[in-house]
Amino acid sequence: MKIEGSYPFAAPRDVLWPMLLDPVTLANIMPGCEALETVGENQFHGILKIKVGPVQGKFQGEVTLTDVQSPRGYNILIDGKGAPGFVKGTGSMRLEEDGDMTLLHYSGDAQVGGRLASVGQRLLDTSANAIIRQSLEGLGQQVQARMMADASSELGMTDAPMPPAPPSQAAFAAGVAKNLVEEYLAPENRDSLIKGVLGVVGILLLVRLLSNWWANNIAQKVAKALEKGGKEV
Repeated sequence: MKIEGSYPFAAPRDVLWPMLLDPVTLANIMPGCEALETVGENQFHGILKIKVGPVQGKFQGEVTLTDVQSPRGYNILIDGKGAPGFVKGTGSMRLEEDGDMTLLHYSGDAQVGGRLASVGQRLLDTSANAIIRQSLEGLGQQVQARMMADASSELGMTDAPMPPAPPSQAAFAAGVAKNLVEEYLAPENRDSLIKGVLGVVGILLLVRLLSNWWANNIAQKVAKALEKGGKEV
């Protein structure tokens, strides 16, 4: 399973970078994350509860950051397992300055096994993209809350905005459904989708024509039988 993409943040790179190393921040943006604790230098132990199709359960595992280049990026190693199966993956994250914006570029490759692998590649890809998208959206909200809190502190204000709560399971499921719809409506899938819809419509029309023909045939036979019975009487 391969993932790749970019996400824009309305914040300087120096503001975003420390948050990408903070386990508290990261735990608050990942859907289903129940714990993320530091166990060593650039090493974390996490517990993630997730539902992918009919498979759900908890994963426990280690996350290790390597080749850390402040404030540009790092590589990631993931090794987790639980009742639903196992996940092993590698990835990289890179920050690119773009004026007042920062672009986060990410890529990764993961292997899954156990019951989790039985849900199918498409649903796995969609669920992984939903986790990443919701995590990045949550990080964007955390970044804005942090910047507003810093601005409030500089102005001597005490009512700083609270960071948003992590996504719920319901929000995650809604994100997966949204991604599936967007995937099916993507330009490269529209032709096959239109063909599928036309095929279903054609089948329904054929069934209706056959039903009408059958009904008319039965009606004619009944009418003839009634007419014959009337003549005999």
